[in-house]
Amino acid sequence: MSDKAQDGLGVALWQGQTVAGDRDAALGQIARASRAAGQAGAAVIVFPELFLTGYERDDLNELALSVEDMADRLAPLALEAGCAICVGYPERAADGLRNSAICVSSTGEVLGNHRKIQLYGSAEAERFVPGSRYTRFDLAGKRTAILICYDVEFAPHVAALRDKGVELILAPTAAMRPFEHVGDHVVPAMAANHGLAIAYANLCGSEADLEYFGLSVIMGPDGKTLARAGSDPAMLLATLKRQYDPALVSTQAQDFRHVDETA
Repeated sequence: MSDKAQDGLGVALWQGQTVAGDRDAALGQIARASRAAGQAGAAVIVFPELFLTGYERDDLNELALSVEDMADRLAPLALEAGCAICVGYPERAADGLRNSAICVSSTGEVLGNHRKIQLYGSAEAERFVPGSRYTRFDLAGKRTAILICYDVEFAPHVAALRDKGVELILAPTAAMRPFEHVGDHVVPAMAANHGLAIAYANLCGSEADLEYFGLSVIMGPDGKTLARAGSDPAMLLATLKRQYDPALVSTQAQDFRHVDETA
């Protein structure tokens, strides 16, 4: 696809293993995968949650970067690739450590920096400060948002973004066994029920006592699976149409009938 706008929006994702704290190794993978995605015509590539460092680590405070530092590292990679990059990283913020994902455009500008809203379990709640707002931006003509891992499992968040005109959700993820049903069923259902596309980029392999299940997926707004990974490292590519047949996209938002059980 030589012209990214010809058939629709090219979306790529990278399903990889943890870099075990080696930020340079992560940036090397990001650079190589982004170049490949750009050459294949993708407008954006999505990497997993906390991909810059690894997820299950005790040294995230030492490895954390500010938004500005992260942008400085990604901007030249995105410029070289001609492709926007969305990747998870530990953010050093004024009020503490954040579980964040940044998206840098193909021209090196920060499109958005999302802070994970739904921290999973006591370990994340003790380690990170939760986010409190949505992150939305325009990406090559599509209204786009970022949700991180557990965020995208909450129907109210997905519905709220749909109501704000979002057409594509980028979802960096670090989801582990035995929760494979999230990749197999929950994420596809979110796309189908709310009529938007989701690029769900998970880790794979092992880290500490965790085993990530992979199963990264790119879902279309019509509920069709456009690309699906297994449990090994993989790169996925898919094209989102500029327009979808309204008859194939969920109308639940318009059709919903409220039940008043007090009547």
